[in-house]
Amino acid sequence: MVFANARLIRYADDFVVMARYISPRIISWLEAKLEDQLKLSINRDKTKVVNVKQPGATLDFLGFSMRYDRDIHGRSWTYLNTFPSRKTELAYRDRLRLLTSSGYKQSLRQIIQEINEKHRGWKNYFSIGYPRQCFRHMNWFTLNRIKVLLNHRSQRKCRPLQDGESLYSGIRRMGYVPL
Repeated sequence: MVFANARLIRYADDFVVMARYISPRIISWLEAKLEDQLKLSINRDKTKVVNVKQPGATLDFLGFSMRYDRDIHGRSWTYLNTFPSRKTELAYRDRLRLLTSSGYKQSLRQIIQEINEKHRGWKNYFSIGYPRQCFRHMNWFTLNRIKVLLNHRSQRKCRPLQDGESLYSGIRRMGYVPL
């Protein structure tokens, strides 16, 4: 798409076309190329044109959300903020719920080890951009899920913590690594 100075970014069957202005000419060229020449069908429900420079406009691609935000230090410029999308966060929380449900019969150390494996993969994938706030929310969610797990472990309270030890320091002692 040299005529439009546009860039096509693709991954498997997903792609994004980046240009300063998406004209009807670009749209018709893409539709002709995909449907006529490549014999692919375009999902019209998912296809949309997003101007990320507009306030509140967000582009979701490959589990990331991208939008322009104001500078956090109060300066007059904006920056492209990249962070895990809401849909991805909810899916990850569901996976953590499965690991920390009362029906999951594993030892606490093994559960913490599995959580660490999930955390490591998620952190490696989403470390691009500015995911700090999302990571804090996930750490808080994980801590609360472990708390619920320990409270519902059996008819008697499960007490893996030492006297006077907080839940956070206790699970850190057992090997928990936060995001």
